[in-house]
Amino acid sequence: MPRFCIIIPVYNHGRELLQVLTQLVAYNLHCFIINDGSGSETNDYLDQANKKFEWITIITLEKNGGKGAAVKAGLRFAYDQQYTHALQIDADGQHCLEDIQKFMDESIKYPDALVLGQPIFGKDVPQSRLIGRQISRFWVWVETISKSIQDPLFGFRIYPLFRTIQVLDTNRTGNKMDFDPEIAVRLYWGNVIIRNIRTKVSYPDGSISHFNMVEDNLLISWMHTKLVFEMLFRLPILLWNRIKKL
Repeated sequence: MPRFCIIIPVYNHGRELLQVLTQLVAYNLHCFIINDGSGSETNDYLDQANKKFEWITIITLEKNGGKGAAVKAGLRFAYDQQYTHALQIDADGQHCLEDIQKFMDESIKYPDALVLGQPIFGKDVPQSRLIGRQISRFWVWVETISKSIQDPLFGFRIYPLFRTIQVLDTNRTGNKMDFDPEIAVRLYWGNVIIRNIRTKVSYPDGSISHFNMVEDNLLISWMHTKLVFEMLFRLPILLWNRIKKL
């Protein structure tokens, strides 16, 4: 049986994190919270969480390195603690945590798979997010010659840790918002099965996003540029694997 844990990257979402942790109590899973150089207010909330919940471990990064850097730190820490699978969720309360069991059931059924959330958006979704997602999906489909990855940007997913650490050890991956789509593509290139789980996502009033429209879109564009060129070298293998799956 897989041994699951939860990884939550946190940067200045202390109040929201407490609400998320309260919802996670029922799942009885150890949670690694990666404090990505947050400010004093969030640190105070983390202290409260540490006193309230026995099943969390807080890993503090001295400087803000970006979401990707925080997730990678959490993945490596979880793997060192002998966990086999890591459920990644965001700290801002946008994910439907009631669907965690669906993700875990899929991971148990396909233990070697990367289980990705496929978001169901409501009317509150910013249009700029939808447009950016469509662009990123298109390039990921080009890079994989497949539509296996339905949403490369969504941070609600389960990683098979052994295969993920292999990829991290052999590739230089992005440290910010470019990490989520890149690691999905590289795991696909490594013949990791992709499973997609439909799940609702919400954008609560007053929620704070750390997605920088200029910097992060440039990083993601550069990441896709590199992956497309790398895909050209992999093209014969990708085409052969594609044929075998037909």
